[in-house]
Amino acid sequence: MTDNLLTDNPALYEARFPDPGRLAGRWAEDCLRRHGAGKRVLDMGCGTGRDAAWLCDAGREVTGADLSEAMLAHARDHHPGPAYVRADLYGFDLGHGVFDAVVCLDSALLYCHTNDQLDGFLSSCRRALAPGGLLVAEMRNGAYFLGRTDLLDAPKADEFTWQGTVHRSVTTLTVDRTDQLLRRRRVWTADDGSAPVEQRSAWRLLFPQELRHLLTAHGYEVLELHDGPGPRTEPPWQEGLLPGRTTDADRLHVVARPTGTTTH
Repeated sequence: MTDNLLTDNPALYEARFPDPGRLAGRWAEDCLRRHGAGKRVLDMGCGTGRDAAWLCDAGREVTGADLSEAMLAHARDHHPGPAYVRADLYGFDLGHGVFDAVVCLDSALLYCHTNDQLDGFLSSCRRALAPGGLLVAEMRNGAYFLGRTDLLDAPKADEFTWQGTVHRSVTTLTVDRTDQLLRRRRVWTADDGSAPVEQRSAWRLLFPQELRHLLTAHGYEVLELHDGPGPRTEPPWQEGLLPGRTTDADRLHVVARPTGTTTH
């Protein structure tokens, strides 16, 4: 067993987080279509490639980028169509003005823990975007944790069966106020006799107005900033639903465009 059970085992990741309807990909495509984005899309933090492949099947010319070689290998084998490349969220150079949109789903942006890392990501996206391009991102909402503790009060237990083995997890979330991080400790056990695995990770807690300020400082115009509906909201987004106007719930969705550019 490895220290990062899901990241190092992409097939297990997909079993734990099934998305048979490709809800995240469909939501991203809806954003791209509503704002008239061109075909060339970079899926930054593409993971197993499910959403990248769906966008490719929808007619986009997609590049999926991730730092995990295991995820990229799985994506190439199981979700063909996009071009898959290794790239770092903190700073990447895949060409100047070569994409009509950068998509960053499932809180991948929040693995930028420091201001320097966020600056590197936003600068890299701006460099990669063609005139009129879009940045579309979906993530946790830091503002949700102001006065709310329902996700922090007790560990969450979960289990699922994969290839005949029952995998169980106990997840504890804590807020690190100094570093503005939501820290996660997850302990995995399985009924196959393997030793328990402890996995630690964290997300930056970004607040809506903080995110708006960061984007503006990097030369973006914020077109949408809302808490839903989206692929991980309750109820989830479905075709025909337009973005809301509040930023109070536990997810945050943003669509932004570099200023000084024209639309397609």
